[in-house]
Parts: sequence; structure tokens; C-alpha cells
Amino acid sequence: MSTGEGRLDRRALRDQVYDRVLELLLSGEIEAGERLSIDTMARDLSVSPTPVREAMVQLERTGLVTREALKGYRVAPPLDPEQLTELFDARVMLEETAARLAAAATDRLLPALREAHDRHRAASDEVLAADEPVPLPVTQRYFDADRAFHDVIFAHSGNRYLVEMYDGLGALTHRMRQSALRGPDDVREAVAEHEAVLKAYESDPATAPEALRRHVTGVRNRSLSGH
Repeated sequence: MSTGEGRLDRRALRDQVYDRVLELLLSGEIEAGERLSIDTMARDLSVSPTPVREAMVQLERTGLVTREALKGYRVAPPLDPEQLTELFDARVMLEETAARLAAAATDRLLPALREAHDRHRAASDEVLAADEPVPLPVTQRYFDADRAFHDVIFAHSGNRYLVEMYDGLGALTHRMRQSALRGPDDVREAVAEHEAVLKAYESDPATAPEALRRHVTGVRNRSLSGH
């Protein structure tokens, strides 16, 4: 029993370190191209290098960090237009499929989707009312609320593998969104597009996949316009 508990404790520590490093990456506290010293991060987090090293392996799979032979890890550069295009191609396929499958669970989906939309709209109002530059906690709440709206649809798709594939894009998508917040119009358009998805589920669920496709396409166009 003690051996099993030890494995669980180690995994929990690794996950905690992963979450903390991910938070630093997504918040922008660590800039693109910056070197990530495992020993330094271990000291800062008051842990041994082992869970930090394990967390870096996980983060490399997300594309948020890169590893160079004999040099260690660095924060990955922002996605270029080609990478953004590929990311959105994948998102369109996954989200359109999730929206179609979730249509079969509209009665259960709608209360959660309405709540998520209200949260996103409130977060967008907070962004629009904030002074420039928008404070990090405000933008973080906005992006969290934005992601939560999409999560509701995937959660009601009834397909665990689809959810896993979407989660695999999560960190890259989140980081892309943070660099893609391009002012009040971007926020207003995203809220309007979410509302269109919600109304589609309320009036004719069969049209929801196309509404979600239009939303993801809109985000793609706004993101690429800055490159």
C-alpha cells in the first residue's frame, strides 16, 4: 500500500508543478524564447528537479515549450500563420463534430450553455470597461469563460475521445487566444458568435454545427489579420 501511495503522491506533485508552469506560460510571465532552467524552477517551486523535468516532457507535447539538444528547454515562439491555419483546421473539424453530436442532448446542454454564455458576456463587459492595457486577471477570466462555453458543447457530445483530442489542443488554443485579443471589436464579435450558437441550439439544433463553424472561422480570420 505504501508503494502505491508513493506513486500517487509523486503524480500529484508532478501535476501541481505542471499546472504552475503552465500558468506561468499562459500568463506571459515567461516570454517566448526564454530559457527554462529545470534547476532554477525546482528551487523557485521548492521541489526536486524530477517533477519539473516530468512536467517539461508533458509541456513539450503541447507545443508550448521546445527542447534543444544539450541546451535544455525554451518557451516556444508564437504560432506563425501556417501553424495557426493548421490549428484552426483541426479545431473546425473537432468543434463542428462535437456540436453535431451534442445536438442529441440539447435539453441537457441548454441550461449549462446559457450559464456559460452569461459568464462569457459578463467577462467581456469587464474587458470592455477596463483601461488599456487590460489587466492580466481580467483577460484571464475572459479567456477562461470563452473556453468554458466550448467545453459545455464537448461535454455533451458523448464522445470521450473527441474531448481528449480537443483537450490536446487546449494549451495552444489558449495561448493563441491571448495573443489574438485585438480590442473591443474582437470581444464583441466573439460574444455575438457565441450567442448565435446558443440561439441555434434553442431554435434548430441541426444548425448549431454551422453556427459554431462560423464562430471558429471568425476567430481564425481575426487571429490571422494580425500576422
